[in-house]
Amino acid sequence: MSKADKIFVAMCEDIINNGTTTEGQKVRPHWEDGSAAYTIKQFGVCNRYDLREEFPALTLRRTALKSAMDEVLWIYQRKSNNIHDLKSHIWDEWADESGCIGKAYGYQIGVKSHYPEGDFDQMDKVLYDLRNTPFSRRIMTNTYVFADLSEMNLYPCAYSVTYNVTQRAGDERPTLNMVLNQRSQDVLAANNWNVCQYAILLMMVAQTVGMVPGQLVHMIADAHIYDRHVDIIRELISRPQHAAPRVSLNPDVTDFYAFTTDDLLVEGYEHGPQVKDIPIAV
Repeated sequence: MSKADKIFVAMCEDIINNGTTTEGQKVRPHWEDGSAAYTIKQFGVCNRYDLREEFPALTLRRTALKSAMDEVLWIYQRKSNNIHDLKSHIWDEWADESGCIGKAYGYQIGVKSHYPEGDFDQMDKVLYDLRNTPFSRRIMTNTYVFADLSEMNLYPCAYSVTYNVTQRAGDERPTLNMVLNQRSQDVLAANNWNVCQYAILLMMVAQTVGMVPGQLVHMIADAHIYDRHVDIIRELISRPQHAAPRVSLNPDVTDFYAFTTDDLLVEGYEHGPQVKDIPIAV
């Protein structure tokens, strides 16, 4: 059975059974009818996935892997902050009339900084360092830039990625690992979406620099289930679990900026029915 399912079920059960509630507190999110959107939450959730074992897609329901990849490409490859460059509509709520979400996500990845080696934006510096100093402990991206928060239509949720290379004796190639830091997560709407996104990003970067994609460690400061999601979650985690799908990339692509969603290959994805009409707090 999918290890991602087991991790997800255990996390949800822990939040529901042992979490704390924000009911009655002053909260920013609200529902479409204007009422406050309260949560049950756990602090400091850490989930670990190993891509050498399997791809971490839920089988309890389908995660739209190509759409998830498209958002990753929007941020880290296209370095865009305009929803017109994105195929899905998940960011529509936070875009202005021109489609811009402010100085967020892809905008920050595309900002260039000066280094002794030259001028690089964040993603290009990651690729440069992985090729030239792969065992550096300074290879990361960060979109939570305090000076620009007032010009972001939504503060970044998943905001920091740290890359770390390991190599055991006898390994033919180094292994590329990743830590994803997230300040806040709507578990029902976004958990496996984010996990699969960054698993795909890890795979793309590893293939670009000739490494093996290894562990994805997902740190969530505030992992929460909204009050109107609890019953949906209970039903979801009670479903049958299936084997993880086989997910790979077109092996002919070795340029990070050449990947498209057509290069994501998904086989044997057996899953439960989709959860429709999820209410989203804004």
